[in-house]
Amino acid sequence: MCSSREGAILDLITALLLVVIGVFSGFLGGMLGVGGGVVVVPILVLFFGLDTHEAVGTSLVMIVFTALSATLAYQAQRRIDWKIGIIGAFATVPGAAIGAYATKFFSSKSLAIIFGVTLFFVAAAMLRRSFRSATKQERQITIKTTNYLLLRKGVWRRRIVDATGKIFEYDANVYYGLALLFLGGLASGFLGIGGGLIVVPILAAVVGLPMHLAVATSMLTMIFTSISGVSTHIMLGNVLIAYAVPLVIGVMLGAQVGARAARRLRSLSLEMVFAVALLGIGALLIISQL
Repeated sequence: MCSSREGAILDLITALLLVVIGVFSGFLGGMLGVGGGVVVVPILVLFFGLDTHEAVGTSLVMIVFTALSATLAYQAQRRIDWKIGIIGAFATVPGAAIGAYATKFFSSKSLAIIFGVTLFFVAAAMLRRSFRSATKQERQITIKTTNYLLLRKGVWRRRIVDATGKIFEYDANVYYGLALLFLGGLASGFLGIGGGLIVVPILAAVVGLPMHLAVATSMLTMIFTSISGVSTHIMLGNVLIAYAVPLVIGVMLGAQVGARAARRLRSLSLEMVFAVALLGIGALLIISQL
């Protein structure tokens, strides 16, 4: 699916617009752990006239750098659960390669509609979870200690201490989440979203990470997931480098700011912002294709 635009040099205004879009999507991705593809793919399709396959492949290039930039910021905050993040990557990486290859069997219009429907239902599920959790308090204690891993009856007892000394204690049901994390990888390659759209809810609702840690850990997993997906899209000719470069420049800046902004939001607020943003984008994309 190689486009004649692949080797084109963009005019200055278009390139600057893409940088700005990259900054915004990087900010959103770094703050919410979704890679920014949920913003960039619809914009490339709706306003830049790219084929959906090209938008998906090009978006994944940007997401590699979103994930790298945000992971550095979250590591400085010490909010990444590295063990769970690396294990999650073993499930998402093969899914991303399979998902990317599967795009060749779908038309551009059907791929766009699938993308929009996916955003809508995931956002609805996240909002439902947020409202049900509104009366619950997260268990967070502020003392300094070291993290530890205890394997007991298939549940990993976790304690993560961030850079401010805040402790996150939780039971991680890793084995329950692995099969679902594969679907996150599948979505990454198929939809160009980095996988965070699926991975963040799975890490929070199924594995059991607090929302702030789920966002940060998702970014680590996304590095490996997006590299897997974009490699397949390059072989399929779906990556437009001329569009990817300015997006990457913008996203490297935005992701750092977004990761810092996430630290200032309450966990419930973070989840609700995530869901509302997805609802709006998904609805717009579906309507545009009907």
